[in-house]
Order: sequence, then C-alpha cells, then structure tokens
Amino acid sequence: MATLEVVERKSTCVLDCPDTCSLTVTVEDGRVVKLDGSRDNEITAGYICGKVRHFTELVYGEDRVRYPAVRSGPKGSGQFRRATWDEALDIVVQRLQAIRHEHGGEAILPLCYGGSNGWLTHGPLDLRLFHRLGASRLARTLCAAATAAASTGLYGKMPGVAYDDYPQARLIIVWGCNPAVSGIHLVPYLRRAKENGAKLVVVDPRRTPLARQADLHLAVRPGTDLPVALSMINGLFESGRADLGFLSAHARNTEALRDRARAWSYGRAADVAGVAAADIERLTRLYADSTPAVVRCGWGIERNRNGGSAVAAVLALPAVAGKFGVRGGGFTMSNSFAWDMDPAAAACEPPPATRLINMNRVGEALAPGFAPPIRALFVYDCNPLATLPAQTKVRAGLAREDLFTIVHEQVLTDTARYADVLLPATTFLEHNELKRSYGAISLEWIDPVIEPVGEARPNYWLFAELCRRLGVARPGEPETPAELMRAIVATSRDGARIAADLERTGRAAPACGDRPVLFVDVFPATPDRKIDLCPAALDREAPAGLYGYTADPATGAFPLSLISPSTSDAISSTLYQRVRKQVPVGIHPADAAARGVADGDPVRVFNGAGEVRCVAEINDELRPGVAMLPKGLWAKHTANGQTANALAPDTLTDLGAGACFNDARVEIRPV
Repeated sequence: MATLEVVERKSTCVLDCPDTCSLTVTVEDGRVVKLDGSRDNEITAGYICGKVRHFTELVYGEDRVRYPAVRSGPKGSGQFRRATWDEALDIVVQRLQAIRHEHGGEAILPLCYGGSNGWLTHGPLDLRLFHRLGASRLARTLCAAATAAASTGLYGKMPGVAYDDYPQARLIIVWGCNPAVSGIHLVPYLRRAKENGAKLVVVDPRRTPLARQADLHLAVRPGTDLPVALSMINGLFESGRADLGFLSAHARNTEALRDRARAWSYGRAADVAGVAAADIERLTRLYADSTPAVVRCGWGIERNRNGGSAVAAVLALPAVAGKFGVRGGGFTMSNSFAWDMDPAAAACEPPPATRLINMNRVGEALAPGFAPPIRALFVYDCNPLATLPAQTKVRAGLAREDLFTIVHEQVLTDTARYADVLLPATTFLEHNELKRSYGAISLEWIDPVIEPVGEARPNYWLFAELCRRLGVARPGEPETPAELMRAIVATSRDGARIAADLERTGRAAPACGDRPVLFVDVFPATPDRKIDLCPAALDREAPAGLYGYTADPATGAFPLSLISPSTSDAISSTLYQRVRKQVPVGIHPADAAARGVADGDPVRVFNGAGEVRCVAEINDELRPGVAMLPKGLWAKHTANGQTANALAPDTLTDLGAGACFNDARVEIRPV
C-alpha cells in the first residue's frame, strides 16, 4: 500500500475578521484534512475560531462551485449546465461588449464586498477592468462607512491601541462590539486585564458573554449610543474632569463639541437610551478616574441613522478625558490605518467620472425604472441577496430577464442561483494573497497550500484574463501576484523595507511598529496633527448636523427594534452553507408574553417592507423591545426564504452613507 504524504503548511485567514489568524494547515495527498492556529502571529496564540476550523466543509462541501456553468433553467432556480472556461468567458465577453456598445459602460455594475479582505483578490485587477470599461462605480458602504467617516474626520487615518496593550489598561469599555464571536483573540487580553485589576464595561443592547463578565453593562436601545456618549462628554466638562490642557495642545473645535454635548444631561440621555442615569454617571466617573483607559469601538454602533455621529462622540471621549499618551490608553477602531499603502494604485487606471451607486441602494438600482438601467451585473466577493438591505428589491432585480448576471463564487449561494454565467472561485487556501489586518497590526503574504479544487480560479486571474479578452490590457502592467504585491507595497513611504520583510518572512509591521502608543508613536493624520472634534465637512454632511440626534423610527404598528448581529456560525454570509437548520428570531420574555408567543412557536416577523416566517426563541439576554435575527442568513434558514435583510430599510447613516440595519422596526405575531 502506498504511503500517504502528510505535510503541514503555513497560511493566514483572510476572512472579514479583525484578527488575521496565522494557521497551520495539514495536507494529506493534496487535500486539506485539518486547520489549526499557529503562533507565527502572536495574537493567534495557537488557536482559531470554530468557523475557520471547519473551513474544509466549504472547500470540499457539496455546495462548492467546481466548474464554469451557464444557466439552463429559470432565474433563481440554480439550474446550470457545465461549460468550459473558454465558453463561459466567450459568453461574458460577448455580452459585456454588446451591452457596452448599445447602452454604454455605465450599464455595467460591479458588485463586491467583504468575501475576501485580501488586496490581490479584491482590488487592483477588477478596478483596472471596470475603470477601463467605463462601468458604473460602486460605493462600498455596507459596513465601516460611517465609522471610517467619523474616525478619519476626527483623527485622520490614525491607528489605535494594539490588542497586546489592553492588559495595561485599568478600564476597558467595549462599545458596540462582541469579540466572543467576532475578533475572538481580543478576549484573552481582556481576561488578562481583568486579572490585573482592570474594570470592564460593555455597552450593548444584549447581555453578551462579555457583558455577563462586565463590572457594568449598559443595555442601551439600538440607535441611542450618541446621547449616552454626549452625556458623558458633557459630564466630563461640567464636573471639571475634562483635560483642558490636552485639548488646548492637541485638539480643534473643542467648544463646538462642548456646546453640542451640553443639551445631554445624564437624565435626558438615560430616558432616550432606556438605561439608568446613575449608571451613565458611574461610567463617566470611572472613565475619568482610570488611567490607562481604552475604548474598543465596534461596528455595531454605526448601523443606524445616528451611526456616524455616535462613533464620532465615542471616539471624542479619550480626547476630552485626556486618555492618550500612555500604553494601553485611547481607543481601538480600525488598525488598518497603521498602513499608508494604496492598493488601488496597482490598478494603473484612475476611476472614471462615471456614476456612483451606493451598494445599500442596489435594490433600487436594479429596478426597471432606474435610469439609465443596469444591464450587466458582475458579482464577486459578495452574496448581495444575503447581505444587502431591502432584500425584496434586490431579489426582484436579480430576477430580471434583461439583466445579464455573472457571479464568481466559491459555493452556490442564494445570489449565485440567479447567475447567467457562474464561475468557480478559489478559497484563500488555493491562491496567493496579501492581507492587512484591521484588529491586530500586521501585513501578511500568503501562499496557496493546495491546488485549486476543480477548475476554480482566483479573482486576479479572472480579471487579468478579461482585461486581455476585452482589449483593455496594456503591456508591462503588474499582473502576477508578486508583481501586484510589489506595486501595492511601493506606494508606502516604507515600501522597500516592507517588501523585503514580506519576501523574507511573509510578514511585515508598519513604520509605527505593531504596538504604537497614541500621541507618542503616532499622531492624527490631519494637516496640523491635531484632533478635529467637530469637522466642518462632517457637520455639513450629517442631516441634523454632526452630533445631532434623530429620534427612534419605531411606530405603534412596528414597535420592536430588530437587530442582526454576527454569530459564531458564519462571517457575514460566508460559511452559512454548512448550517442546515432554520434559525429562530430571538424575543425578550416580556415581549413574547405580551404577544402570546411561546418558545418554539411559529411566528411572522414583519413590517411594511416584508415578512420573515420562522420560529420564536425566548431570549432574556435581549433588552425588552429588541428582537434579534442574525445577519447573513440564507433563504434556507427561514420558512419563507426571507431574512432580516428583507425588513432592513435602505435608508443611510448620517455620515458615510452606510447601512441602517438596526433601524429595522418590526412586529412579531404568532402564525
């Protein structure tokens, strides 16, 4: 009997998570049989989440797209016939050329998001193709749009406190973030900080695992983080605890912020947020008295009409209280700001002056009345039917017979079922990648550990091939993974050193190091290196002005806030193919009793936009008035194929034009 070849190979997870875990991948005769954490990245500490541990179920599962295919049945049926790559690409090229000739380049819309967070499979070559075709541009605002607008407005692109430095803190506020299921490698550092005597505060509508361990939990109503943060700012000023010396030296527009916070007493904020005024005051005193203190600002804060202003107010707190300048002091938002590279530069083509379509409004953009109409949709690194708001509109658009849809995908998603041409995509285990972390501070070069499954091909191969076939490729431009990596890294002021480190070890740190102390090693990336506490541009953008609060959209007909957080099963919609059971809607016991709903009862969750049929799960970890249906679910996870996205409005955040998923207001009734 032949001996099986078993080898261990190094990799790095590129999925949309802050941690960018280093992996040990066991390969037996060319097939992955095990994934585990390694210690190449110290943050990973030898363990990984259960999602990635079971990633082989995606790589080799029955839903894997292995070959190019052409639609053979009705749209949405998932019926395809197998094709060769040449045949499939010939169809794509012919249809794109015809659409461009007849309707113009803007009739083509690329639709992509966070299915890959790598810089090779999401960036240079797809931009090169679509820019040169004159396609409509996509505003990628599904997540982090409001947070990016707020954080860069106040601080420029300044990184935050590294995970490693959390044990130095005496107080940690985890605000709108649940690292138990997203960014799990922060949890041991929080645990170590508590062992060192730190206090932990969690601000979240749910009693999450971390909230159960907290010294104080503020279970605010969704969309009310802004009043709470402003009342804390007001309390710091009114009690004389604001650090006026720091503000004078390092900030602008302090008085504008103070004026806008002045209207928010602890009592008024407490009434709006549904928490005790004494608890907000206690938190403010604790924050003022604790040094170092760090705020972990999550993305849950931004998912509502006040999201950008709320993030700005939370990030203003360490400036007002003077919490910078010490290790473990300040905030953590996105540590991707540690890098000064521009991956779009490797596209070698600037954006055209074509129309910009907000991805939160894709449902409207695909409607028959949209002018000029979208005739071709190219979906990659994205499952829009499971992730975009206004799901009913998106589904109707995908069902259009006059819409030519290309989907490049790893598994047969809900969106892929609507493809006219379905192209098999590689996973991160099957191609090269360059990955910048946004929680831990690192940059990773990743080699494939196995050959592509079936005839799968990476995005960079696909878009390079389409550039050639559509006649927009130019000699000498970067195209191979190594060439693209060098072109991206060359845009950094420290590019030569970073490229050398990547080629030598596969990892690199930014110029500021992987544990910068804020206002010692890094400063705001604003023209004068000062914090702007009330940027004029943001003030103009926000409909109610920066820090202006817009009231809860609940009505008598639809009184419940529906939130759609992450779970331990999937990363957005990625990996949900392995969850076969239907998923319940969580409802607080008091809300359930008022509606005659018992645990396990079939219910309808509905509003004016749609309806989800599922079963109820009584959940006392929710605050009253809040229901929960996880984000990213597929059609198979509910009784009628609709998910929380069908109930989410396609309204936009006050800053950044982001998604307002947590502004969904619903009613729940027994079926």
